[in-house]
Amino acid sequence: MTRTRLTAEQRHEQLLGAALTAFTTGGYAGTTTDQVARLAGVSQPYVIRLFGTKQQLFIATVEHASSRIEERFRAAAAQQADLSALGSAYDELLAERELITVLLHGFAAAADPAIGPVVRDCFGRLYGVVRELTGAGAEETRDFFAYGMLLTVLGAMNAVGPGAVATDGPLAALVGSLGDDKEPAAKNF
Repeated sequence: MTRTRLTAEQRHEQLLGAALTAFTTGGYAGTTTDQVARLAGVSQPYVIRLFGTKQQLFIATVEHASSRIEERFRAAAAQQADLSALGSAYDELLAERELITVLLHGFAAAADPAIGPVVRDCFGRLYGVVRELTGAGAEETRDFFAYGMLLTVLGAMNAVGPGAVATDGPLAALVGSLGDDKEPAAKNF
């Protein structure tokens, strides 16, 4: 049986996929490069050889997640360049729970002097991309991001999106209000 060797780019993507899974589960502090290596089926020294440190691997993972969101936004805008199209694209991203959860872990780790600037840059870049693609003003884009962050948090809690669990009480009322025409930002999703 012949093994197919992965190219350096394929191995890099494989490690980022494993890191996405590991960091989604354990966050930055609770994940080791050994866990990432085991998920990828490689040695821990190999992970370090490619990324240097756990911190650099985490930063690459956050940047990867942010880039995937940007790619989706750009693809949606190529079809229809407005906030509604980008909101629909983000709704679809909720099915990729690992992407949104690793971003939340990135926000939580932003007090780290090496991680914070990268996370802030990723978020700011997405804000700029949305304005560029749609021509939306600052306030409208802010509302779009505020609503998107609400969806991100609710998605990470499994309150919305594929596989959402039933909620009750005030959380059920909040989830039930999503998409309500009385919410201006909801019109964009």
